[in-house]
Amino acid sequence: MPPRCACAVQSDRATDTVELPTVNHSAPIFCADWTIRVYDLHMNTYIEHIVRLTDHRDRDLLELTLSKALLDLLPVNRIVIARVVRDESDRRWLEVARLDAKGGGRVIDPQRVDFSSLPKLEDAPDRLRCLTLRDRVEIAWAGPEGPRITMLPLFSESREEDQGVLELHSEAALSEENLQMVDNLRHIYRNMYGLLEYSDRDAMTGLLNRKSLDDAFYSAVLEDIEESVKVAEENLLPGHERRHRVPANYWLGSAKIDNFALISEHHGRDAAEEVLARVARILSNTFRTYDRLYRFNNDHFGALLHCPDEALVLGAFERFRSSVEKYNFAKVGRVTVSCGFTTVLEDDSPGSGLAKTEQAVDFAQRSGGNKACSYLGLAQRGFFAAARKLEETSVA
Repeated sequence: MPPRCACAVQSDRATDTVELPTVNHSAPIFCADWTIRVYDLHMNTYIEHIVRLTDHRDRDLLELTLSKALLDLLPVNRIVIARVVRDESDRRWLEVARLDAKGGGRVIDPQRVDFSSLPKLEDAPDRLRCLTLRDRVEIAWAGPEGPRITMLPLFSESREEDQGVLELHSEAALSEENLQMVDNLRHIYRNMYGLLEYSDRDAMTGLLNRKSLDDAFYSAVLEDIEESVKVAEENLLPGHERRHRVPANYWLGSAKIDNFALISEHHGRDAAEEVLARVARILSNTFRTYDRLYRFNNDHFGALLHCPDEALVLGAFERFRSSVEKYNFAKVGRVTVSCGFTTVLEDDSPGSGLAKTEQAVDFAQRSGGNKACSYLGLAQRGFFAAARKLEETSVA
């Protein structure tokens, strides 16, 4: 029987030892060639995932792509990415991605969660310790070589709006090579996140810009609304099994600073910019972490929310309006804002939705300012020419 030789093969899951038959002195070369080919295959897979991770133009898809890469490249059976979300002073964990090696898992849209059902930060003390220490935390429950969860901070810098923990569930401790690969992919993720954030953000206030509203509106909101309409139409068919789907319930709102031109004229550009920055900060502190907040231009701010009813949306804008009114602007004194909001309908575009909110804002300012108004409510009371069409659409 011919002699045999063994060589280590680095697969996409672990290092395996395989035996290969030899018939002459060229056998060691054959083993080396086989190892190189498997290594090249592994490296190609690694590069493919890097390409996918850097190919996105939507920050909301980065966590999913990172999770798929880690699940494919490492000896792990589950990947979890948990982000910190906030509603006023209440902070909780939201698992934006959970993928299993055996298949299955879920990706969560932060705007479509019931915040009150999410676990509080202190309910997951190990995650919280990882977030606080900004360092690796390992939880092993069957000895030093047994199954474990390795937790790593998702971001390198501690910013209130960008906090999260990456969890890797494995049957054994991850090797230094595995951990280095995780660090490399996290670094690429952070770079891409930062680049996309920079292109999506207003330079002065840090809020989202007008371009990012178009992206969110078409990629998520309208698709969600169209699916809800499709389900409703299917439920009307005779003999069709009824499917339940929560209504889309997206709302778009605008806010403008009352008499902003006079503020800039009387107090100067620097004071006006300070007002803009402070109003943006109050907007961020008032709304939830997962609400999309915008500065469209000059003193025009906006918000895209997912909310079950109009009363809650009105309450959010009222809190924002009241917080601005109560704040003491050092160089200017009292500042007020006027707000308008509308529900997003199936045939809306970002432009048509904003036009409705601006009509409501204009009504509020012409009525003395410092008000929050619903476009739908005003239309149903006959203040706008589109009242009858809007009422028919909402009833339908």
